[in-house]
Order: sequence, then structure tokens, then C-alpha cells
Amino acid sequence: MTEEELTTAWIGGHRKLRKDPVFGPWVRQIGPIRLPVSDATPFFHLARAVCYQQLAGKAARTIHRRFIETLGGDVCPENVLRLRESTLRAAGLSGNKLGAIRDLATKIRSGELRVHDLGMQADEEIVRRLTIVKGIGEWTAQMYLMFRLRRPDVWPVGDLAVRAGYARVQSMTEHPSKKELEPLGDPYRPWRSAAAWYCYRALETELT
Repeated sequence: MTEEELTTAWIGGHRKLRKDPVFGPWVRQIGPIRLPVSDATPFFHLARAVCYQQLAGKAARTIHRRFIETLGGDVCPENVLRLRESTLRAAGLSGNKLGAIRDLATKIRSGELRVHDLGMQADEEIVRRLTIVKGIGEWTAQMYLMFRLRRPDVWPVGDLAVRAGYARVQSMTEHPSKKELEPLGDPYRPWRSAAAWYCYRALETELT
């Protein structure tokens, strides 16, 4: 498989939101949820999430592509740690992002961060493990839960795009805060990941 391949995901969430009086029109126009599939390693996906932190999609994709090219296509802890920081910085990584990726590589290689069994753990345990890495916070861990493990009930209230998309779907004049958005996801349990995905897509969709 390649990362560009897409498959349908969270079918139950699509059905639930399609019937929702507010989300429904957006869901019907956007269509089923389609997510990338990949057999890449946890390190690959986590490093990718770090590259995407606080960046628009196009800029993040460019940096991530250059990062992969710098590593010769083999994104693994050993390759990250053997290269000079200046070489990796040339790919466009900020100092903070490079520090996070190198700390991630160090902790995986040493065994301090166990990633081989992440898919068997509860969401809370995965977040706890991943956030021991400097520069990996709750948002990055939640992106891993949603897009690598496809966990269905993640609600990333700290994501500005989710808050903006929710405001657009709900015709709100202001974006909700993290605290305000948290309970607003309750009606969409156990499919809050699906609701978040449609919030992302709503930002690039015009209802007709």
C-alpha cells in the first residue's frame, strides 16, 4: 500500500452524521469519509504529524516530502540519528520540530517509548506514552489515533481547524474555545472522529 491510497472509514459515523439536522447537508455533499491507508511504521506517522504541526497543508506537505528525500526514502530512527542536524534542518524543519523528531527517534531506539503494541492500547494510554516525547503533545497524539489507528471517538478540541470547521457547520459567528467545544462533541459519541473529519472538510467546501 502507499500513503496516497484511500479507503472508506468510520461508516457508522457517516451514517449518524448524515441524519444530523446540522451536519447532514455537509455530509451529503462531502460524501463518505475517506482516509489514507499505509503500512508505514509508527515512527513514520509520528514524524509526519510533527512536520504538520501548526502549518497549512501545502507547506507541511513540502517539508514532509523534503524530510523523506533527505533520509533517502527510509524514514527510521537510525537514519534520523545518524544525520547531522544541519542536514535535516535543510529540509525545512524548524529547530523545535527537529528536536521533537530526534527525541522521538532516541526514545524509540532506546525502548523508552514502546510503539510496537500501540494499536492494542486504550486511547488514554497511547496519549500518555507519546507525550513523553519533547515536542509531541496531545494534538499530535490525537492525529496518530485518528489517522494511523483510525480510532473512532477522538475529539481534538485544541485543533484550530476543527474549531473553525465546527463554527462553519453550525453557522456560529465566533469559533468556540477548547473548553466550549469539548461538550459540543458529546452528541456525536462514539463517532467524534467522524465529526472532526467533517469539520476539517467543511473549511474547503461550499454548500450548494
